[in-house]
Amino acid sequence: MSKVIFDSAIALDGFFAGDHRSPQNPMGGVSGQLHSWMFHQKAFWDYLGMEGGKEDGKDGKYIRETIARTGAFIMGKRMFEEGEVSWPNDLYKADVYVLTHEKREPWVQEGSTTFYFVNDGIASALEKARRSAKGKDVRIQGGANTIQQFLNAGLVDEFFIHIAPVFLGSGIRLFDGIDKDKYHLKIMEVIPSELTTHLKYKLIRK
Repeated sequence: MSKVIFDSAIALDGFFAGDHRSPQNPMGGVSGQLHSWMFHQKAFWDYLGMEGGKEDGKDGKYIRETIARTGAFIMGKRMFEEGEVSWPNDLYKADVYVLTHEKREPWVQEGSTTFYFVNDGIASALEKARRSAKGKDVRIQGGANTIQQFLNAGLVDEFFIHIAPVFLGSGIRLFDGIDKDKYHLKIMEVIPSELTTHLKYKLIRK
């Protein structure tokens, strides 16, 4: 059965992104610190259709498994605006639903990525994404505020956290404002790695 998931890297002090985010400074300039584990993996570059990566170990296996289970994405307008100017064509290889108040026609890319712009909230975006996913999982891509909305609405089934061994000191925290009484959390898997620690959680609604 299709699940709602998210998959996010954070710093050891809980920050998902840095300060001063903009299309010219995506994620506040901290992507390299949080995602270095991913950039080392051949699986990541294979997904982009590019040469790159020196490793193909358990981290790469994790990347491939997550890609394989994802059938559609949901993201917030801010994340979309940061990425629109720099993402390669057909990055997501699936339908992407962007939460926004902006009225805009779908952006159909070459390949299999189409961005749809949803103006009537997270429930509507999720309904549309489930149809697109065709039995695969719906991934809440970000940013932090969008993930928080889905968590607080009780809509998330599993999530994956990659804790980078860095302190950012400031920025945007992933779990600010979370309703602590919404779920029981169960640790499903812990995968240690040189550049991050992968944690998989199952969420059981109370």
